[in-house]
Amino acid sequence: MSEKTTNPLLPIGIVVSLPVLACLVLMLTDEGIERSLLWAAVKIGILLIVIGGALSFGVSRLAAKNG
Repeated sequence: MSEKTTNPLLPIGIVVSLPVLACLVLMLTDEGIERSLLWAAVKIGILLIVIGGALSFGVSRLAAKNG
């Protein structure tokens, strides 16, 4: 029976994203926060998540190939 490997970043990402999303909702409702800075931070966060996911995927494929 083949063993399926899971990405460890997925459950960690879910747990971390909940408070981040709550803070994002609070910041979107606050009138004192500059919108352009908020959206720039959101774009950078998404970019970092994509890069981290790609690195994790690449390392897991490399480990599967070598293991």
